[in-house]
Amino acid sequence: MGFVEKGAGESCVRTALPPEPVPMKRTTGIALALAVLAMGAPAISATLSAPSAVPLSRQVPDAADLPYPGGTMRLDIDATDVSRGIYRVTQTVPVAPGTRRLTLLMPQWLPGNHGPRGPLAELVDLQFFAGDQQLTWKRDPIEVYAFHVDVPAGAKAVTAKYIHTSPLQASEGRITMTQEMLNLQWEKMSLYPAGHYVRQIRVIPSVTIPQGWTAAVALDGLQQQGNKLSWAETSYEILVDSPIFAGKYFRKWDLGQNVTLNVVADKPEQLNATAAQIEPHRHLVTEARLAFGANHFDRYEFLLALTDRMGGIGLEHHRSSENQLEPGAFLEWDKYEFDRNLLPHEYAHSWAGKYRRPARMWTPDYRQPMQDDLLWTYEGQDQFWGTVLAARSGLQGKDIVLGMLASWAGNFSTQPGRRWRSVEDTGHDPVFAARKAKPFASLSRSEDYYTEGALIWLEIDQIIRERSGGKRSIDDFAKLFFGMNHGDYGQLPFEVDEIIAKLNAVAPYDWAQFIETRINTPGQPAPVMGIEKGGYRLVWRDEPNPFDKARFADAKVVNLTYSLGVVLDKDAKVTATQWDSPAFNAGVVSGAKIVAVNGEAYDADLLKKAITAGKSGAPIELLLQRGSRFQTVSIAYSGGLRWPWLERATTAKAPNGLELLLMPKRPRAKGK
Repeated sequence: MGFVEKGAGESCVRTALPPEPVPMKRTTGIALALAVLAMGAPAISATLSAPSAVPLSRQVPDAADLPYPGGTMRLDIDATDVSRGIYRVTQTVPVAPGTRRLTLLMPQWLPGNHGPRGPLAELVDLQFFAGDQQLTWKRDPIEVYAFHVDVPAGAKAVTAKYIHTSPLQASEGRITMTQEMLNLQWEKMSLYPAGHYVRQIRVIPSVTIPQGWTAAVALDGLQQQGNKLSWAETSYEILVDSPIFAGKYFRKWDLGQNVTLNVVADKPEQLNATAAQIEPHRHLVTEARLAFGANHFDRYEFLLALTDRMGGIGLEHHRSSENQLEPGAFLEWDKYEFDRNLLPHEYAHSWAGKYRRPARMWTPDYRQPMQDDLLWTYEGQDQFWGTVLAARSGLQGKDIVLGMLASWAGNFSTQPGRRWRSVEDTGHDPVFAARKAKPFASLSRSEDYYTEGALIWLEIDQIIRERSGGKRSIDDFAKLFFGMNHGDYGQLPFEVDEIIAKLNAVAPYDWAQFIETRINTPGQPAPVMGIEKGGYRLVWRDEPNPFDKARFADAKVVNLTYSLGVVLDKDAKVTATQWDSPAFNAGVVSGAKIVAVNGEAYDADLLKKAITAGKSGAPIELLLQRGSRFQTVSIAYSGGLRWPWLERATTAKAPNGLELLLMPKRPRAKGK
């Protein structure tokens, strides 16, 4: 019996040939295979194997609004290993008599993250004990955030010992510990018993911080022994809502109304804020109370890190917020005005998002998925109020605020993704996109419920002013919607029907149709009606507005989105390309690097000059490097440099609707 091998470029397969007394014609491997099958190979079955699905075995109980019967947990965290970024955790969970299996969950759906973000991969070296006896455990194969622990007869408690590893570099995740400061978030380094509302689970927390450090947190009953801090018993829900900032260099300021600004920094001199810089923070507290009509906390702790070493954050909580600004936020006060919207945004969340929360975004534990269909009210309304409060308090001046609104409006005026995707649908983005970069974000859209939501709430304010003859505004709605139950820091969920009803109580209008059109329907015009009703218009100029200019400089980018259609980093690498822009149509995509412009070595000013010269027909020719390949492309564009601005629509001296919205509400001192 002879053999034939298939040729080069295919897998080497030996095919047996039957004895043949005469020479065979040369044939292909496929023909030979067919011949073999025809000469007696088994016939292919006409019936394909069709397995049935193995039924899912759900072993994690749903949460019930019943107290955890075992008793009060103890959670002890050693956060002193700042050189290695390690949190060592010991957690004791008492169990009810007769318990033979304990299911513990790590939080998965984290409040304020709008998606399943629990960093399970950073929980390592997990072990369980009953006294000195090490226990067996198994991760749930379906819900991998759940751990089933076998409990021996007579055990009164299960002790878990494990490590939470803070990322040491940005590629590993957000850095939460440096040699100067830390940001301890309880939900990332704790477990809780399944089957109960988290408000029904009790816990006594303690943390050991490095010697000489100071901590700030919105927990009650502080007791300190050396560098070990402990607090009074609380619910697991309140614990998770009460993160810690601690640092070697710390300072705090009283802002009034039981609100404190707590600041940690990389270096001690970065804490040297002047009285004039702290004053607008006090105005922020005053303006928020005037706008909302009540406070939904007994005390509030701003937690602020001035750092470029610990990871950036802006995260809301009911009685505190986690914030990060640049190390020079006080030392270079004017330079960073563009970024001072952060604290007003997170502070307003105590009302918008934490107290008044969309009904399906409130969940009984951190296992049940949140439904993000009303994020335009949670984040969009908050983005609006953060902007308004930043202006009213003086944390941001009028030019910066107008520039910020122009930047949002300019984006949506040129965004192709609006034709297929609604604002409401972008609320699901944090769940399935996980906040990663996208190849063509202008077409895919991203979490636009923030800024388009804010522009829609701006339009709502201007409609109220228009329909009430200037007698009412969004402030009247805010007092009606947020201004009840002063001091209550529970949650008061709402549906969209309540938004509509309370808007109608302030100014009758077809608000249901307004929301259906602006929020739920794709293909709408750019959301500039609030700007226009407010007495301004969107225009385009050949230099960035003050807000954009400052943020581009800080990020070290050249943003040419509205001209060529690209954003470049400091090394001339394309980081974003606008869909259907001149650059896109020429084949310029993310990852490409501009090496030369019209035959000369690239620099940003040279590229801008070429774009300007293109208005008179001069060529725009780019030499690109993409990987190991070089390519010269010609871009057909004659529109010149373009960036968005807001321009006052009339020369009248009286303040218009937008200016009235941004004016302070607090009484002004004489002469000011």
